[in-house]
Amino acid sequence: MINRRRRIYEGKAKVLYEGPEPGTLVQHFKDDATAFNRKKQDTIDGKGVLNNRISEYIFTRLGEIGVPTHFIRRMNMREQLIREVEIVPLEVVVRNVAAGSLSKRLGIDEGTPLPRSIIEFYFKSDDLEDPMVSEEHITAFGWASPQEIDDIMALSIRINDFLSGLFMGVGIRLVDFKLEFGRLWENDMVRIILADEISPDSCRLWDIATNDRLDKDRFRRDMGGLVEAYQDVARRLGILAENDRTGGKGPVLVKN
Repeated sequence: MINRRRRIYEGKAKVLYEGPEPGTLVQHFKDDATAFNRKKQDTIDGKGVLNNRISEYIFTRLGEIGVPTHFIRRMNMREQLIREVEIVPLEVVVRNVAAGSLSKRLGIDEGTPLPRSIIEFYFKSDDLEDPMVSEEHITAFGWASPQEIDDIMALSIRINDFLSGLFMGVGIRLVDFKLEFGRLWENDMVRIILADEISPDSCRLWDIATNDRLDKDRFRRDMGGLVEAYQDVARRLGILAENDRTGGKGPVLVKN
C-alpha cells in the first residue's frame, strides 16, 4: 500500500506520502535512528510506532488549547494524516535547562536551570549541519518575515509552558525540545502552524527524581535502552497499558 503512494519527501525519521485528499499528506514514522547529522545511524524496532503515538497525543493536547497544528488524525500504528504546509526552513529549539550543544558552547554544566527559557533558531540544512542563526539572518535571507518570527516565538512559548506542565505532572523534566513550523495557505490567507513531530526524538526528557534520560540521548551517547525509555514516556502519558512489560514482542498500545 505504501509503495503505491507517491513519495513526497523522506527525512531522517519520517517519510511523507501524497495524501488521500488535496492539501493532505501521510506522515510515516520510521524505525531509523540518527545522530550527529547522520554520522551515527541504526534501526531500532518499535521506535516509529512509539513516536507516532506520543506525537499524536501531544499534538492532540496542543490542539485542545488552541495551538494550530498540521495534525488531522492517526491512520494506523505508524502513520498520521496531516495538512500539507510549506515548511519554514528553521529548527526552533526551546531550552529550559542547560544540556547538549548549549552546555558545550557556553561551558555551562548540564542540568543547570536557565535563568529563563531561551529560544534559538537553526537553519535547516543537512549539508551545513543546521547552523545556528539570528533573527537578522532569518529576515535578511527571507526565510521568514518579522511577523512570522513573532508568531513562531509566541507559539513556541505557549507550547513550552503547556508541555513543561504536562511532563512535570508525570514526573518528567522538559529540558529542551525542537519545533518546526509551516505556512498553511487558506485561499489568499496564510498562517503559521506547528508541523513535524514532538516526541522523545525531538525532546530532552529527564526523570525528575533520578535525571535518567528518557530521550534520544540514549542513542547519541550509547546508553542503550532507547525503546524502553520511550515506552516509559508513553506509559506515563497513558498511551501504553500500565501492565505492559518492556521488551518482548514490542509495545502494546492503548486503543482509543
